[in-house]
Amino acid sequence: MGGHGALVCALRNSDRYRSVSAFAPIVAPTQCPWGQKAFSHYLGQDSEAWKAYDASELIQTNPFPSSILIDQGTADTFLKNQLMPQVFEQAGDRVGQSLNLRLQEGYDHSYYFISTFIEDHIRHHAEQLWQ
Repeated sequence: MGGHGALVCALRNSDRYRSVSAFAPIVAPTQCPWGQKAFSHYLGQDSEAWKAYDASELIQTNPFPSSILIDQGTADTFLKNQLMPQVFEQAGDRVGQSLNLRLQEGYDHSYYFISTFIEDHIRHHAEQLWQ
């Protein structure tokens, strides 16, 4: 599913989720080459229909009731052209979404990135679940 899938599921069903986090998610697929290619194949050419599956679009109409944690490596080769966490951050800012976007210096899109910060994500979920 990946980080974007986790965000979309939580934003579309905030009454069923108490916590959400993601590692290096594609947060604005309607604005990046990967997302546009995938959405056009799976959802057709109507780009308005794609918004229902774009976390940066969803957050503007369905903000999440608790804080969202996202970790992103600054050395991720996909960061600038595909992942675009700043788009999600700006969309969340417009609606007052609590977001902890952590840019991890020197980390890429690898197992080592995730294994380094997974404990923080487990702690984030535990804190949200016990509130």
